[in-house]
Amino acid sequence: MKKTLLALAVLAAGSAQAGVNLYDQDGVLVDLSAAAEVQYYQGYAENSEAKIKLDDGDLALNTTVAVTEQMNVLAGLAFEFEKSAVTSDELWVGFGGDFGTLTFGRQYLISDDAGIGKDIELGGDGLDFVQANGDQAVKYVFDNGQFYAGVSALLTEDGKKGTDDTTIVDGRLGARFGEFDARVYLYSGDDVASEKLNFIADEKIKEALDIEGFNLEAEYNMGAISLAASIGQVEYTLASDSSKSVDMDTASLAGSYTMGKTTFAAGYTYLSPESEDINTFYANVTQQLHSNVKVYGEIGTTDADNSEFGYVAGMEVLF
Repeated sequence: MKKTLLALAVLAAGSAQAGVNLYDQDGVLVDLSAAAEVQYYQGYAENSEAKIKLDDGDLALNTTVAVTEQMNVLAGLAFEFEKSAVTSDELWVGFGGDFGTLTFGRQYLISDDAGIGKDIELGGDGLDFVQANGDQAVKYVFDNGQFYAGVSALLTEDGKKGTDDTTIVDGRLGARFGEFDARVYLYSGDDVASEKLNFIADEKIKEALDIEGFNLEAEYNMGAISLAASIGQVEYTLASDSSKSVDMDTASLAGSYTMGKTTFAAGYTYLSPESEDINTFYANVTQQLHSNVKVYGEIGTTDADNSEFGYVAGMEVLF
């Protein structure tokens, strides 16, 4: 039972993964994990210059406390270091058991896991639910090995960046059959803050969006080979003017081949805002120097207007 409960506890966490066990006694487990990732990055933006990019910096602390044979109490907190100011992106508590996990507080929503791309940075614009994290979040996750499901909600949260109160409900339903895994994500948000509205208005404006969308995904693993595909659609509507909206159709194909400690991957992303078609192709190689250390390189190209050839090289260290 203890192993089952611990596995369920991991499901409650967001991006954090256990790295070092700090304490394990009297039914109390405390784990600390961290990640540091730095890149030399050249994006698709026209006339942009290559630069060192602090892509990822995370520190997470999680605990599991066995209160009965059937139930654990869970808690987690995490910090982001991507910008000069350290911010807390997770602070939650909850319960875990054979019934699944139920957590409350600042955490990532179910939709944060959506997407099948094997890109590092250059997968291009694709599926974008805009917001998948918040302080007023409730999340439930269930996984019995073959079937899994989850639902989360961002309860009424103080408006940010010119929005009124933001509310979000999303969910996931999936199943595994041998090496085949299929799932669907659903998303519905009101008054979601966004600064990327130039596809609706003539220029970028800071205004809230109402968002409705889905993404259907499938993956198949054949030993060293992994194949994945997805198709989805997201409708963005100005919260202040429902006559201004756009449907974004998106699709992705990706595959990878692992040979020893080296993984080769390539993919394609399709995005169609109304009548425009944007196609992005990428390829990368990753070398696992250690179970906690990897280096990688990636190249990509897109036919979006005013774009350039992109490339990135980087290293990620987990501890």
